[in-house]
Amino acid sequence: MKVFKFGGASVQNIDAIKNVANIVRHYKDEKILIVISAIGKTTNALEAVANAFYQHKKEEALTLFEQIKTTHKDFAKYLLVKEATKTEQQLSDFFTEVEWLLHDSPVRDYAYYYDQIVCIGELLSTLLVNAYLNEINIDTTWVDVRDYFRTDNNFREANIDMEFTTEKIHTLNQIFTQKNIIVTQGFIGCTQENESTTLGREGSDYSAAIIANILNAESVTIWKDVKGVLNADPKQFEEATLLPNLSYNEVIEMAYYGAQVIHPKTIKPLQNKNIPLLVKCFADITLPGTVINNSLVKNLPPIIVIKQKQVLVELTSKDFSFVGEKPTATLYQIFASLKIKPNLTQMGAITISLCMDDATEKIEQLALAAAELFDVSVQKNVALLTIRHYNTTILEELTANKNFILQQKTLETYQAIFTNK
Repeated sequence: MKVFKFGGASVQNIDAIKNVANIVRHYKDEKILIVISAIGKTTNALEAVANAFYQHKKEEALTLFEQIKTTHKDFAKYLLVKEATKTEQQLSDFFTEVEWLLHDSPVRDYAYYYDQIVCIGELLSTLLVNAYLNEINIDTTWVDVRDYFRTDNNFREANIDMEFTTEKIHTLNQIFTQKNIIVTQGFIGCTQENESTTLGREGSDYSAAIIANILNAESVTIWKDVKGVLNADPKQFEEATLLPNLSYNEVIEMAYYGAQVIHPKTIKPLQNKNIPLLVKCFADITLPGTVINNSLVKNLPPIIVIKQKQVLVELTSKDFSFVGEKPTATLYQIFASLKIKPNLTQMGAITISLCMDDATEKIEQLALAAAELFDVSVQKNVALLTIRHYNTTILEELTANKNFILQQKTLETYQAIFTNK
């Protein structure tokens, strides 16, 4: 059995959904579990609905949701004939589920309503793709992943109850005795009280990895709009090249430093059972893509990550005493409570320098909490350059004419913070 994951870009319009069907057709005689994200920018649109609702702008929320309804109805209209009536009713049931909520007034915190509203995107997209596959005689079964993924009620960042989830996902094998293809959702789950939850950043990839781990899948393929994993962002570096093979550890390192590849939490369930992860191009399935597994890959080219919109926070001991264990431990407790992760940390005798994403509210909360122990300074509008497997040539090329304010280097990785002119 294989697991396929298609992101929002791969189902963003009618032609894209037909392309997904063409890919699936190549594998229709194999057992495949397909995880699909919300269509295109639907998640962003649903976030706007949630924001309006929580601000007590009911009419605005309903208007924004009406636009989402129209988009999905149009998809059904242009994709379906035989499956049209059944699918339109299924879509309508989910629309009604959200509209009931939007006619109420918020009495719980934002994260709860975010999850109840945003989760609908994956449900709508998978209904449409599943119906279209059946329309063209590719026999599939649609399942609501909320019946399988049990989570806690930490809305927006829900944690999976692995014991319950494992037992439920094993029952999918019963479906595979009758059908080759199952279509379901990523990113979402459900509490014991039947309240929808979302799994946080890269939740769809993580969902695919958990299912693959439990069902001992042959492989997981993530279908993207690129040739595979590249050594740099092609929008920043035209000469970016494909990395045909990577180890799990290297991908985790890349993700840690900010490369838009695969989230580390997706890798671990696959690494535990040595399940290969393939990153392939949905626009051309003949391209080899990237294979990620336990094998050590030598002689990798420099891997470059530039993160813009960074903030440099400098914390200096108030009494000029050394930065010791107690203040450092307190600082990391603050990180945990605010759910923030520095992208670079440098320790001095009396100063700790932190580079992190410019999330204004969290930076302010960090500065306020840290001010009890440190003098705090914040410098905005900086960028962070990271080069894995650097060499002299690439260092000279990428550091020329930049105003650096902090640099650090290990045998494998060079990092530097520079100001934007």
